[in-house]
Amino acid sequence: MRFSLPRHLAACLLALSVLLLAVPVALAQDNGILPVTEAYQLKADASTPGVLKLHWTIAPDYYLYRGRMKFTAGEGVTLGQAQLPAGEKHVDPYLGPVETYHHAIDASIPYTVAPGTTRLRLSVQFQGCHEVEPKICYPPHTEQLDLPLPAATTADAAAPSDHPGSNPLSSALHQLGSAPTSGMDGAALPPEQAFRFAALAQDAHHLLLQWTMPKGYYLYRDQTTLRLKDADGLSLGTPEWPTGTAHQDAHYGHVTVYFGQLELPVPIKGDLAGRHQLTVEASFQGCQDGGLCYPLMTRDVTVDLSSGAIASGVAAATPTPPAAHADTASAATTATPPATAPLRTSLLAALLLALGGGLVLNLMPCVLPVLSIKAVSVLESGESPARRRRQALAYTGGVLCSFAVVGIAIVALRASGHALGWGSQLQQPLLVGVLACVIFAVGLSMSGVVQFGASLGNTGAALANRGGAAGDFFTGVLAVVVASPCTAPFMGGALAYAFAASKLAALLVFLMLGVGLALPFLLIGFVPALARWLPRPGRWMETLKQILAFPMYLTAVWLTWVLAHQRGANAVGLLLVAMVLLALTLWWFERSRAHGTFGRALVVLPAVLVLASLYYLGQVPAPTQVAQTQTGVVAYSPQKLAALRAAGTPVLVDMTADWCITCQANEHAVLDTASFRDLLKRTGTVYMKGDWTNEDPAITAFLQHYHSPGVPLYVMFPKGGGEGRQLPTVLTSALMTRTLTATD
Repeated sequence: MRFSLPRHLAACLLALSVLLLAVPVALAQDNGILPVTEAYQLKADASTPGVLKLHWTIAPDYYLYRGRMKFTAGEGVTLGQAQLPAGEKHVDPYLGPVETYHHAIDASIPYTVAPGTTRLRLSVQFQGCHEVEPKICYPPHTEQLDLPLPAATTADAAAPSDHPGSNPLSSALHQLGSAPTSGMDGAALPPEQAFRFAALAQDAHHLLLQWTMPKGYYLYRDQTTLRLKDADGLSLGTPEWPTGTAHQDAHYGHVTVYFGQLELPVPIKGDLAGRHQLTVEASFQGCQDGGLCYPLMTRDVTVDLSSGAIASGVAAATPTPPAAHADTASAATTATPPATAPLRTSLLAALLLALGGGLVLNLMPCVLPVLSIKAVSVLESGESPARRRRQALAYTGGVLCSFAVVGIAIVALRASGHALGWGSQLQQPLLVGVLACVIFAVGLSMSGVVQFGASLGNTGAALANRGGAAGDFFTGVLAVVVASPCTAPFMGGALAYAFAASKLAALLVFLMLGVGLALPFLLIGFVPALARWLPRPGRWMETLKQILAFPMYLTAVWLTWVLAHQRGANAVGLLLVAMVLLALTLWWFERSRAHGTFGRALVVLPAVLVLASLYYLGQVPAPTQVAQTQTGVVAYSPQKLAALRAAGTPVLVDMTADWCITCQANEHAVLDTASFRDLLKRTGTVYMKGDWTNEDPAITAFLQHYHSPGVPLYVMFPKGGGEGRQLPTVLTSALMTRTLTATD
């Protein structure tokens, strides 16, 4: 079987020959291959509010790839995670492990629409192949859907308990405010509006708890826990649960849920003599039907035992760690993140941590290759103090400007309700590919393949230029870009403060990180005593520069490896094509200096093909994820963590990513060793790992809960289900031994 990667490569070379694109189509027509819309007939059904149903009829001898399906929402539409059935598993010679569909497939996609939206518009992309001779694979095919939204349904008749006045609690709740509005026709409601919680004392020995939810929301019975706070000698008895609605849940299986309103009598055990108030803590979880599921919510309510007055629940002061569950696979994509503990770091402490973190960042392996460029330029400055000062200032300017851009972007995204983590830009495959090409170009320049002129300085291609402020400035920019996969000691506390502090304070922290990163070169530029320690320039400098090109090549290899984990062999092939074409472009650029204007103009053709390769790289969908079993490692999920904690099992949670250099260093030095595995077995600790290489809302929520700006994040939950303790970003074997044995 042949796969479609050659078609992508042909598209990259389209400027050379249109014939390469026409040949497969002509062959398909000559051999009776069906048009793509006949081989895969798609029908859509939007008659169910909040859920789009899709059905493919697949012709005989054809199949669809599960991992090649992509759904993009139109204006006013927000899509949840597509519910796709498991496919037939096999190993593709190009993609590796894949799942495919034959004959037919049914899928569903939950969605919400913005107010005023009248049409359900989205694009559906899929790809498949013909599996008998002639074996061909179609290019990715996209169909645009434009469907009318289902008419609003008539409101269901309210149950008697829904009417104010049917009992004291409902009447009191009605007096507190109007009932929550329905969230079925728009975005999900905030948890305080979706699940209103209140309580009163029914009599001397019974409480009556009530949850009120708008239409389309439901509450899990078995995910609800109740307890009394600060009530020595008292406890709650078994709740008197009313009959609920049977529900088949994607993760919990057969469960009981409650729609609309739940009134729950709960007995009080113990002697209430002398007590006038009780504080009830309720932890519960619910979902929007056909939409998202909320993280575990914890509310406190103080009940007046003498007056019988209604008490409305408020968020508990001590938040419960995240235990979000998605009724659909992507429920957490828009779920409200768990509450986070207040920051206790002062601005001054955060600035000092940022300065120290920036200094240490110079020693991290992700930054060292780029610093080699700066080191060469400093050494080449020789005994010219003025030149060293100009270089130091230009480099510092590039560093500070880059950190300022990062800080402003984080503040802006945070203000708009989005989250951005340190290093999360490397979750974007296109950016990884572009950065790999830039690093590769710098290496070629240091190897002497090309010498950029001053005219290219402002484009960023002059990073390796032997002189000029522009080259030093963009060296600083590149240093910040490649520093993002690393988290140095002291940086964690500073970044945590910046991600939760005020706008001005956050910007100051990021600028101080830049000062720390640039400080060594500032000192060399402005302190003559330090400059005298530098060796004198000579012919050996050219050899040193060529030697330092090889760390740049290794950095490009590492970025290619990251891309392979994100998008598979297709993306790697396109990136390698882009690199070869980039090398051709730079080589011809250098050669064209002696060939006049016409010779230089020919550089445009391979440069366009480089951009085409990168464009198609950005279109490659993520490969089908196949669960990998690793001895002693449990894949992170909020449900598994909550279950383990409830059972009193000690758990070490490791949030990592393939592009995180600090994470990889910790794994090789500590976490992926025989001694660590023996330590886990000896202490009975479960090692749970979350992969943030690609975007994962559940992991993002966990990071936000612990004020972590990114990965790595290590949290140790002790035996007995206590609160998690955050560990340093740089691990040692001795630290892990102390941490895990403390749970015995």
